[in-house]
Amino acid sequence: MSGNDGWCTIESDPGVFTELIENMGVKDVQVEELYSLDASEFSKLKPVYGLVFLFKWDGKHYSSSQEPCDNQELFFAKQVINNACATQAILSILMNNKDIEMSDELTNFKDFCKFLMPEDRGDAIGNCDAIKRAHNSFARPESFDFESKGGKKEDAFHFVSYIPFEGKLYELDGLSRGPICHGECDDETWLELVQPIIQQRIAKYTSDEIRFNLMAVVKNRKKILSNQKNYLEGKKNAILLKLSQFDTAVTAMDIDESAFIKYNLPTTKEELDLLLAEMDEHLETIDQNIMMEDEKFRNWREENIRRKHNYIPFIIKLLQILAERQELIPLINKAKAATASVDSQQRKK
Repeated sequence: MSGNDGWCTIESDPGVFTELIENMGVKDVQVEELYSLDASEFSKLKPVYGLVFLFKWDGKHYSSSQEPCDNQELFFAKQVINNACATQAILSILMNNKDIEMSDELTNFKDFCKFLMPEDRGDAIGNCDAIKRAHNSFARPESFDFESKGGKKEDAFHFVSYIPFEGKLYELDGLSRGPICHGECDDETWLELVQPIIQQRIAKYTSDEIRFNLMAVVKNRKKILSNQKNYLEGKKNAILLKLSQFDTAVTAMDIDESAFIKYNLPTTKEELDLLLAEMDEHLETIDQNIMMEDEKFRNWREENIRRKHNYIPFIIKLLQILAERQELIPLINKAKAATASVDSQQRKK
């Protein structure tokens, strides 16, 4: 695996990954973080296009009794850029799902890679300007090069993807020799099949390792909710029209019966009134969920702006002002004293 080659590190965060996917020109896809492997968590997010699993990389847990498979239709690329593993895990999902509307650039890139070997596909990802540009949109401008010398080595983390593809569950890991097939499945059962696989992977690590992250690549939630709202509003209008039949001023000639058939409406006024109240309740819930999605995306945008912002000029100016007011040295001494106190307490323990 080569060095970073101009690829920045990006945070494992659903808002970051969602904007990354948008920056690659993919429509109506977002990423949601999962806090458990319970079926109820998955059911709330369906359809789920794929899962991205983050774990601490130590090089010790990559032996597998399963041989990689050779599926020429499956897009699999070897990872050759250190910092690109998150983007590559996402690409493994986007490139292998026919229901996702990709940009022309990604579609052309996939066609270009069709007959390449996995290693060459990894190189192609590293040299694709559109993918690299989207990835590096999260690069934070910095005035200084903070290069660690000596010191403790930072932990490395890695991403793998799990997807359903042509009736089978696949594990796509750019550091493996190839894709791993975990058996037959369909769009409904693959999430049940993947749960014990991820649990087993977590169990390989020591009991004190809790730094895992699981995210689902899903269809845009607001679009799903909007489609549900349109359907329910149509059904509500049909109910109101059906109820109007009980008004003697309305003649049968004024009624279009096709809507009644479409929604399989009941015939009695009592049943229609109950169904109308049910529609109003559902519509209110959907409106609340749409508002929550809008709020979530606003928060994601604000957080991503902060991630990309260069705070160093502000910090330097703040330090200059504190120094001019002769407040900087006392604050430094106070911080040193607090640090020394904490270190002393830890040594006593």
